[in-house]
Amino acid sequence: MTYTIKLGISACLLGERVRYDGGHSHDPFLTDTLGRLVEFVAVCPEVECDLGIPREPMRLVGDPASPRLVTIATGRDLTDRMMRFARKRVVELEEEELDGFVFKTRSPSSGVERVKVYNEKGTPVIKGVGIFARVFMEHFPLIPVEDEERLHDPGLREHFIERIFVLKGWRHLMARRPTRGKIADFHSKHRLVVMSHSEKHYRELSRLVAEAKDYSADELQRRYQRGLMDALKIRSNVKKHAKVLFHILGYLKKDLSSEERQEVLEIVEQYLNGNVPLIVPITLLNHFARKFAKQDLRQEYYLNPEPLELRMRNHA
Repeated sequence: MTYTIKLGISACLLGERVRYDGGHSHDPFLTDTLGRLVEFVAVCPEVECDLGIPREPMRLVGDPASPRLVTIATGRDLTDRMMRFARKRVVELEEEELDGFVFKTRSPSSGVERVKVYNEKGTPVIKGVGIFARVFMEHFPLIPVEDEERLHDPGLREHFIERIFVLKGWRHLMARRPTRGKIADFHSKHRLVVMSHSEKHYRELSRLVAEAKDYSADELQRRYQRGLMDALKIRSNVKKHAKVLFHILGYLKKDLSSEERQEVLEIVEQYLNGNVPLIVPITLLNHFARKFAKQDLRQEYYLNPEPLELRMRNHA
C-alpha cells in the first residue's frame, strides 16, 4: 500500500479511561493487529460533551426509532446536548476523510445496532442505535461501520476490512481527478469482488462503465462509488464465492489440461463442503493465472486482497 487507512474509533477501545466508571474497553486486536495497518481517530462523545469522568451512567428510553438519552439515577435528559455535539462533530470529521469507524458495542451513544431501549415500564427492547452512531451513519452513508464485538467474528471482520480497503483504494485512485479511464481500470480490477457480494450490482456497475461516455467523469464517479459501496454492504457467502471461482475457471478453460481442470473442480467442491477455506482454491487459481500469464486475473483484487497481514480469504 502507498496510502494510509484512517479509521474513527470509540476512544475506550484504544484503552483510554473514558468510560462512565473511569475504566476502558481496550481491544487488543484493534490496537495490536489492525492498529499496525491503520491510523485511528479517537472519539468519545460523552467526554467531548463535557459530561466528565466518572459520570452517571445513561441509557436510551422511549421509541427505538427516536429514543431519548437519559441518566439512570436522576433521569436527566441529555438527548439535545448529545445531538448538538454529534452534528458538530461529524462536520469536523469530514476533514479527517475517514475510511471507516469502529464503535463501542451496545453503547447508548455509540452502538451501531442492538442497543437496549427502555419503555415506560423499564423493560428493554434490543432494537436501538446510539445517538452519535446514528448521526454519524446518516451523515456518512457510504463509510463502513462496525462494532468491536462483531469484529471478533472472523467472517464479519474480513467483510469490514475488505470494505475499508477497497474504499480507500477507490478514493486514492480518484484523488488525482476522476476520469472515465481510471474508473474503468478500477472496475476491471475489482469486478470479481463486486460479483462475490452481489451479481445484481456487478451487472449494474459493468453496464455503467460500458456507458461511461453518457456521463461526465464526476457523475460517473458518484454513481460508481454509490453502487460499489452498496454492493460491498451485502455479505458474501460460500455459494457466491463458488460462483466467482467457477467464473475464474472459465477464463482458464482453454489453457488448463483436463487433469488441471479436475484439480480445480475438486478443490472448489472441498470448499463448498466446508473442508478447506477460500484461500485454498484462490491460491490454486493464482498459480494457474501466473503459469498461463493471465495478467487480467493476476491484477484482480479478489485473488490478491489487501492486507496480507490480516490473512484475508481464510475465513470466507
